[in-house]
Parts: sequence; C-alpha cells; structure tokens
Amino acid sequence: MRPSLLLGLVVALTAGAAETPVRPTKLADTGITLRYTKTFGEDADYAGSAPAFKDNGDGTVTDLLTGLVWQKADGGEMTWEKAKDYAKGLRLAGRADWRLPTSMELFALTNQGMHGPAMDTSVFTRSEARYWWTDSARADDPSRVWLVNSGGGIGAHAKTETISAGGDRPVHVRCVSGVSTSGKGPALKDNGDGTVTDQRTGLTWQKIGPAQAMTWEDALRYCETLKPSSRGAWRLPNIKELRSLSDDAKIRPSLDRKFFPEAKVANYWSSTTQSNRPSRAWLVEFETGLVTYAEKKEASQVLAVCGGVAVPGPKEKPEPDPKVLADSGKPGKDKSKKPKK
Repeated sequence: MRPSLLLGLVVALTAGAAETPVRPTKLADTGITLRYTKTFGEDADYAGSAPAFKDNGDGTVTDLLTGLVWQKADGGEMTWEKAKDYAKGLRLAGRADWRLPTSMELFALTNQGMHGPAMDTSVFTRSEARYWWTDSARADDPSRVWLVNSGGGIGAHAKTETISAGGDRPVHVRCVSGVSTSGKGPALKDNGDGTVTDQRTGLTWQKIGPAQAMTWEDALRYCETLKPSSRGAWRLPNIKELRSLSDDAKIRPSLDRKFFPEAKVANYWSSTTQSNRPSRAWLVEFETGLVTYAEKKEASQVLAVCGGVAVPGPKEKPEPDPKVLADSGKPGKDKSKKPKK
C-alpha cells in the first residue's frame, strides 16, 4: 500500500474512533433525602437515580446502575502496591478480572445521607477502614493516590500514610469487576450554544459560570433563576454530578479548559449538605478534584447543570418546611416518601 493511502486510512480510522459515541451511564444519587433550607434547589429537591445494589450471596455485590460487581467485604489494610497485586490475583465468585476501581467508580459507592461510614452497610460489610484505594495517582504527583474516605469525600493522599507503609491511616482495598463506564474523566462535547455535554453522564453544563463567587444559598438562587436551556432547567449540581466533571489526568484546574475556558483553580459548590453538619455543604476543589466541604456562608464558585433528574414544574415545587432554618444545625423533614418534584 502506498504511504499516502496508508496515512489516509490511519487518519480516517482515527477520526472514526474519535467520533464513536460514549454510552451515558446513570450516576447514583447521593442518598440525601432531607431538606436543610427554605431556599429551593438543594439536593433533596431533585430526584436522581437511587443507588441500587444486589447481594449475590457469593461474597459479591452488583451495582444495578452500572453493572459493576464489587467485593462485599473489603480485602483489608495494605499498601497501594500490595493492593494492586491483591486485585490481580483475586479469585472470587468465579471471576478473575478483579481490579482496583477508578476514582469515580469508587466515589459512586458513597452515600452522603449516611455517615460512619458513608456507605450502605446493609449490602457492604462494615470494616475498620477509613479510606479505600483507587487505581489512580494524582496527575502531578505519583506518590499520592486518590482515596475515597468513610466520611463521603475523596482526596489524593501520600501512599506512605497507610499503616502498612508506616503511616497511621487504615487504607483498605475493595476490588471491582467489569468494564468501566466512568473512565478516568468526562467525555465532553461543546454544543456550540454556551453549553457542554458530558457524554459519559448525559449531563449538560454551563460552559462559563458566573465570575463572582457566592454563598451556598446564593448559588442555589442563581441556578434556579437562570433561563432554561433547550436541554432543560438549570440547577446546582449534587456532589457526585460535580465530581464527575473532574479529570484525573488534569491539574490546576482539573476541569478541562478546552471546554470550560474560564474554569478556575477554586472551590465550586454542590447542592449537597453535609448531613451530620448541616451548616456545611460539599464542594469540589478543582485544583486537583478533591471533594471536601465548607461553611455555607463562605463564598465559592458555581457551575450550573441540567438534565439527569426529575425536574419539578413551576406549580409542583414542594413548600419548604417552616421549621427548617438554613444554618440551624437541624435537618429538615424527610421528603423521601413524597414525590420528588
């Protein structure tokens, strides 16, 4: 074959591969069902895909949203290197394709409506773990690995922090089996109308958020008063949605500036309250992709999202519980048994 024809074939195949659509996967909801403020737009005001697990009775649990199969009981505390070897050699329930999970796969197991741990212990065996290993090192520092913590967050920690490496943190391993649906980061598409769609989740985002940082309450109001896009009404994203935009291969920011040209190395609010500290809300620090929290009265950046949830109509919005005060430290009523609007 002539070199010119060969080059053309390679280019055509590469272009075709680049245009292959990514099948969206549902993000598990956060588990938050309580309302903590009179201001509409917080996590519990929108119904996402409820976490759904099946105990297979053979030491494994299937995530019914993603199809991934997990160890029911984690494999115990060990170093990251040992964890990788452990996963490679694991033989459980007739499966030999066990691996360490990506950061988004493991973060999807968290339930921010629970704490100590923020995980459904009716299906996953409780352990002494405070952290669990992922397969991903921080983009700028291979000595730091992404860990999901028992409080419901995720951050990159030095590999030496685990007990087996001489540290004082019990970092355990929980392996997963199956083909990843979340990958290492989003699969973004610029819609040419000021919005960006993540083809992995089906969510559509503002391309450029407001320049001004704002309090959590103001962030809720800002998103709720935006003019709806052709893809739906805007809202403040929950913490799992917001973290899904972080790319583990990128740093400072971990948001892709090709698609979000004014992305800041800063904290961005989610709509998710920290359930055991209602004066705080979860956020993503897009310097690295860290999931942490801050007092709601502090100022952080905002990026609105649409799609992915049951969106309320203008006449269907639930009346706020008059007993709920934004920063009272007391949760509101559980709305989980009423239709999410």
